[in-house]
This record gives sequence, structure tokens and C-alpha cells, in this order.
Amino acid sequence: MRFVETWIPATLVETRDLAPGIREFLIRPDLFDGAAYPVGSHINVSVAIDGLPETRSYSLVGEASPRGFKIAVRRAEDSRGGSRYMWSLQPGARLDISKPSSLLAVDWTRQNYCLIAGGIGITPILGAAQALARRGADVTLHYSVRSRSEAAYLDDLATILDDRLVVHASDEGKRLDLDALFASLPNGAIALFCGPMRMLDAARHAWIGAGHPLPDLRYETFGSSGTLPTESFRVRLKDTDIELEIPRERSMLDVLNASGHDVMYDCKRGECGLCAIDVVAVDGEIDHRDVFFSDHQKQENRKICACVSRARGTITVDTLLRADAV
Repeated sequence: MRFVETWIPATLVETRDLAPGIREFLIRPDLFDGAAYPVGSHINVSVAIDGLPETRSYSLVGEASPRGFKIAVRRAEDSRGGSRYMWSLQPGARLDISKPSSLLAVDWTRQNYCLIAGGIGITPILGAAQALARRGADVTLHYSVRSRSEAAYLDDLATILDDRLVVHASDEGKRLDLDALFASLPNGAIALFCGPMRMLDAARHAWIGAGHPLPDLRYETFGSSGTLPTESFRVRLKDTDIELEIPRERSMLDVLNASGHDVMYDCKRGECGLCAIDVVAVDGEIDHRDVFFSDHQKQENRKICACVSRARGTITVDTLLRADAV
């Protein structure tokens, strides 16, 4: 069960490889007006995983273009299959996509902006860099990558930001020190972040440790990013003999709903919390991949966001919808 979403027919116009394992896709809706969209917007794309329809969310790259929507997808062999499907597409392929939407609120009145991107997390950050540079804002981008050869859009960012672009390449021994970075920011600065879950957890702790208000750290997330490898696990339903296997390429939410055990959902990105269900028992370990629950709530393991979070072993859940479900 989800809120009604309008799907738009579109065509994959062209692709280009940006770096090893990163491919850009230019997608043009059939009825496209080139209207502007908010910074940090994403689109949902209808994909096929093992012949079954599923949905994946991808951040829009840069500001609006009259040519169509740009997304960039990292080929991830340990993902749930979305990237493999996207990489199998050739120009001319037909797609169903959603309208752009954004959960990343940017306060354009601040004096100082700090942008942080980890790997493919540069996709929503590029548009923010363009918008802030155009406004003449005091902005610096810290781009964390394994090597410069794997850094997508590096030349574009250098043109936009010049010396306000700081590349932290692991193979050059230049790792990003979030504690030092956030401690150096003036009061009232705002940070925009996109990167893997471990990096986001480190950013939140460093931000609070530096004394900045947590709401001033705004972020986009990777729904497939966790602390454990993506692997199959099992889910038991409370007070029943039902036990379901969650394969590595599908989410717990999709398997539960396909099996007739309706769970409400909306974002499918681990951000809204609508799909949160009760955890009754854990025989193994839960990999909380959402940004809805606090660190304390994740440690308690009393609820799980079925859309993105996974597990190792077997967990027992209660899918009954109650007023305290989120």
C-alpha cells in the first residue's frame, strides 16, 4: 500500500561513462517542459529485477536542462539489482519514471555552506554547488573518493568552484577528517551531505561533537548502503508459521507486500518511516539502513524500516498496522 504515484513514460536518450563503474543516463520524458526542480531532487525509475517490477530512486544530477533528466548510476555488484538493470539499457529504451521530488531542504539565507560528497554521493551535491556558486555564496565542497580517476564530474566541479573544491583521495593519503572540518566551520554554517551510511553516521556524530545544531546538517541517503553485506535473510511473522526468505535483490517490504502481508510505505528510501514495523525477536543482526530512526532506536532493535533495512540471519516481525507504527 502506498500513496498514488504518477508514472511518466520516457526515453533513454543517451549514456556516457563518467568513471570506472559510473555511468550517466540522459532520460527525456515524452511530455517534457524543462521546468526547474528543487536542489536535491530525485526521480523514481521502474526497473525489472529477475522479471519482477520494482522501483529505484536516483538523484538528479545538476540543475534543470532542456535536454532531459540526468542521473548517474554506480555499477554495484552487491546491490539489489537496480544498477545491473540500468546498465543493461541501451539508448532508445523506454522507461517509466516519476516526477522530480526533493526531501533536501536548503536554507538559502545562510552565510556559509559546506558541501560533502562521498563517491557517487556527488550526484545531488553537484546541483547544490551550481546553485550556490551562482548566488555568490561562501561555499566549499569536500569530495571524498578512493582515487581521482573514480571521481565523477571532477572537471565540472573544478570549473564551478575552482579552489573551493577540496578532493580527499584515499590513494593520495588525503582522507576526510570530519571532526576537524566541522570544528573549523563558523556558527550558523549549514552542511549538505550525501554519501554511504557509515560516512553519514560519522558526519552526524562529528557535527554534534562540533556543537552545531543537528537540523543544520542536511543530507541525501543511499537506500542500498549499510554496514553489512547485502545478502539473503529470513523473516518470521509473529504468531504464525509463516517464514519468508528475503533474497539479496529484493527488499523486505516488497516480499511482504507481494506475499499479501500489507505494509504501508511511501518514500522507499528509509527517510519517511511509514513502512516501519515492529521487531519481535532477532536471531542474528539487523542492518539499519534508514535515516528515520535515531542511533538509540536502532540499538534497541524494536522497529525496522522494511523498505531499505536488512538483516543477517532471521528476524521475527509483527506487520499489524497500529497508531504507533512510526
